[in-house]
Amino acid sequence: MRKDVDINKAAQIIKQGGLVAFPTETVYGLGADATNAQAVARIFVEKERPSFDPLIVHIASMEQIHSLTTTNDNRVTELAKKFWPGPLTIVLPKSDLVPDVVTSGLPTVGIRMPDNEIALNLIEKSGKPIAAPSANKFGRISPTTANHVKKQLKDIDYILDGGPCKVGIESTVISLNPDGFVILREGFITFEDLEQVLPASKTKTSSAPLASPGLLKSHYSPEKPIYISDNHDFKSIRKILDSIEPTKKAAFISFTGIVHEGFSKTEFLSTKADLKEAAVNLFDILHRLEEDSNVDIIIAEPVPGDGIAKAIMDKLTKASFRYNN
Repeated sequence: MRKDVDINKAAQIIKQGGLVAFPTETVYGLGADATNAQAVARIFVEKERPSFDPLIVHIASMEQIHSLTTTNDNRVTELAKKFWPGPLTIVLPKSDLVPDVVTSGLPTVGIRMPDNEIALNLIEKSGKPIAAPSANKFGRISPTTANHVKKQLKDIDYILDGGPCKVGIESTVISLNPDGFVILREGFITFEDLEQVLPASKTKTSSAPLASPGLLKSHYSPEKPIYISDNHDFKSIRKILDSIEPTKKAAFISFTGIVHEGFSKTEFLSTKADLKEAAVNLFDILHRLEEDSNVDIIIAEPVPGDGIAKAIMDKLTKASFRYNN
């Protein structure tokens, strides 16, 4: 654990209704006492987040499940044994202890146990379940380092610097139907991983709209136009972009390790098409290119496949949505 991390101070801030940015294995979260409606409301203000987008509640022990939900579903225990601590969020019926502001008025709450020593210690020392979306402005690139947080959020009470996040993309979010699980948001835990524990539901939809964060079409966007190359036809895309704004400098995000001429900069999600490495690097690369004064436009190579590849493409597609519509 890093010497500059003061978990006791951060825990006291949480107890007093303040906001703390803290590392998890996925991304940095902006946390508040999940049982304090006023503290949670401040998250929405600082992030400029719409009130209809629910938050995930982070716990450090299974005992906290009983106070936060009304479920007695044994499948939650089965999933927890396999995936917690880890990047899986389960949407469950909420108890009265969870304020409506956390769930955007929905009768359900997303809960997960992060796989990060600092996060778990913060929850334990504060004695509070912690509601925490990603620690960034709404719709912007998710933060995987403390510096990413500092760049976007200026008025929060404290930042716990735990170094880079080891997973790099948000948790998978699921709900439970009577016949099995439904994936609401793609993440690091894959469909195949989940099927090792439970069957997939034949009903592919959730019972509630926007039951999970990260479901809007536009999200994770850098402040520079980003496009996904179509069928690896990079020359045609470059030609189109140059014809619109020929003075613009374009950066290329490579997954396969291929380098193409004509780009001012190339960043590698992975040099060997490794999906886990790509997931870890994705948001950090987007932050670097956003900050690079020699880059005006970003073009990303598509990442083929299922599982983690699907989650990476979900992030890229949402990052590019506002520039393609």
